Order: sequence, then structure tokens, then C-alpha cells
Amino acid sequence: MNGTAQQGNRASTVLGRRLGRELLRLRDAAGKTQQQAAQVISATNSKIVKMERGWVPMRDPDIRMMCEFYGMADQKTIGRLLELARLDRERRKAKGWWQQSPQAGALAELIAMEDVARRVRAWQLSLIPGLLQTSEYARSLAVSDGVWEDPDDIERIVEVRMRRQARLSGEAPLQLYAVVSEAALRQLVGGPKVMRNQLEHVLEMAQLPNVRIQVMPFQSGGHPCITTSFSIVSFTESEAVDVVHADTIASTVWVENEEESAVCSTFFDRTARLSLAPKDSVRLIEDIGKGMYP
Repeated sequence: MNGTAQQGNRASTVLGRRLGRELLRLRDAAGKTQQQAAQVISATNSKIVKMERGWVPMRDPDIRMMCEFYGMADQKTIGRLLELARLDRERRKAKGWWQQSPQAGALAELIAMEDVARRVRAWQLSLIPGLLQTSEYARSLAVSDGVWEDPDDIERIVEVRMRRQARLSGEAPLQLYAVVSEAALRQLVGGPKVMRNQLEHVLEMAQLPNVRIQVMPFQSGGHPCITTSFSIVSFTESEAVDVVHADTIASTVWVENEEESAVCSTFFDRTARLSLAPKDSVRLIEDIGKGMYP
């Protein structure tokens, strides 16, 4: 599913869609129609459609009335839905710098998530995680994509990707736990000099107290995450379920429900346990860097 869906001038956000699906599930379980739900909150059928598809922010009174109408009396569940609605409203109102950067593209929603997140766990098969990339590495990736031909556009893309990394510093910095395949460290993106500088940067970032880096070496063989790369975004609020982000060639995919997010988290943890410890990872990165000559 794409990260952001559009309906008119309304944006369907990750959190909004998840909230909408939960309300839809409750309505279906209660055997109620959209028309009946609309009458309960004095709205139109189209309003219920927009709510269930995550196209509009939701008011707490509407959520409470619908839950009561659907027979949902569990206060913990209702509280979780209200917290989800609050987080979604905050995301929609946020005026982050990325909203003024058209080059952010599909990355904009991930940046918005990271801006309010507590932790990101990133697993990468073939690339250095975006939060750890140098400008030269990011530029080489943008050029190799072949999507952008204008050098100015490429520079603006690089600027967005570098500005995103500010979240790793300052007050309450984002916690980054990155597990990277050895293949990503050896792929000569931009050539030996660019890659050697990139590995030196990774080593520098590994010294930060909020950054943990592990390497999955070739010798480990098969592992749970061998088929795909993804990031798990976690929030401070106890009621906020982890959100999983993954890029494909054609689109951005979000995993937005509790069960699937938990599966991704389990797979990440298993892969991390099979990877080298942070100190051993640093030594391997150093050795790979020493073997790269311009």
C-alpha cells in the first residue's frame, strides 16, 4: 500500500488509515451499515467512508459515539483508538520543513514519522541506511537511479536526505538501531573513494550513544530477513503501535497493523541476534574500508 493516498485535497495518512480500518472492523463485527453509523454522529455516508479510509482527521466525540454504537465497551481499546486519533491529528497539523520540499516525495511521510518517533530499527540488505549516508553516497544513488537528470534536482534531493539526519542529534535524539548486510558495505556506490568515506562516516556515527550498528556477515548464511529491507518506527506513546516502512521499485509499502508489525519486529530481532556484536561489527567495517583504494 502506498504511503500516502489522495482524495481531493485530503491526505490519507498511515495512522489515519489504521484508525479507519479498526473502526470499519468494529462496524462490520456489529453488523451496522455506514448509513446507520452516519446517523449516530449526525454526518453523511460520505463522511463515514472518508473516516474509514483515513481521508480525514477524526474527532474524539465521534469515535466514542461510534464505539458505543458498535457495542465496544472496553475502555482500553477505546483509549487506544483515541490516542491513535490524537497522533494522527498531530501528524496532519505538523508544518515540518519536508512539506516545503517537493523533492522529499515518498520520503516525506517517513521523515514526518521520524520527527516524532522515539526509535527506528532499520534492516538493510544492499544499501547504507538513509540516516547514515554521506552526501556523496546519497548523490551517487540519486544519479544511478536515472530518474532525475537535472543536477539541481539531484542536489535538492541530497539536501533533503542530509537534513533528515538532523534527527539523530539535538535534544531527545532519535534512537537508531541499524543492522546492515555485509553486502551493503562492499557495494561500491560511487566508487572506492566515496565508499571508503561512507564507511568512515558509519564508524563515526557508531560512536553516538543513540546509534547502534551491527553487521550481518556473509558467513552467517541464511537468516530471517534475507529477502527484504525495512524500517520499524516506534513512538513514545504506549498506545502507538509500531509502523513498518519498506520501499519497492514501484512504491512505498507501510505495514500498519499490530499483528504484522509484531512479526516484522520479531524477524528484525532474530536477524540482529545472528549478526555480529557492535564491537565486532566495527572491526569488520574498518577492515572492509582499509581494503578500498581509489
